[in-house]
Amino acid sequence: MTGTGPGRGETSSPFTRLMDEVMATADRFGHRQHVHLTWLAVRRHGTAAAVALIGDGIRRTARYAGVPQKYNATVSRAWVELVGHHADRSDTADFDAFTDEHPALLDKKLLTRFYRPSTLASTPARTGWVEPDLAPFPRHTDG
Repeated sequence: MTGTGPGRGETSSPFTRLMDEVMATADRFGHRQHVHLTWLAVRRHGTAAAVALIGDGIRRTARYAGVPQKYNATVSRAWVELVGHHADRSDTADFDAFTDEHPALLDKKLLTRFYRPSTLASTPARTGWVEPDLAPFPRHTDG
């Protein structure tokens, strides 16, 4: 994949390096690869930084592919938060073991436990962060 796509000339781009790592063993970028990319970003940069890293990278990729309307800011952040929550509680350094521990993350429909479809399809969700409207995300609490 080097030399094609957004940011490919930017060898220092963390998103590009993570994407190249994930795609080295994959023939397509599906949901599993998206979760893998997110897991790597969270482990290496922390959840807060991964929100921006993944969101910006996916937004640029969608724009480069000519489908900027496919980017959804809430969906992107929601996945980072969910993966981050579970990654923070996992001792494994192996992605396959991580997904064995948290198989729900491989369910593309997982966000429907937290959001109504109409909420995710809304303009506010597509362009910015919208809190879950069915159930709260699991989050760390101090104490």
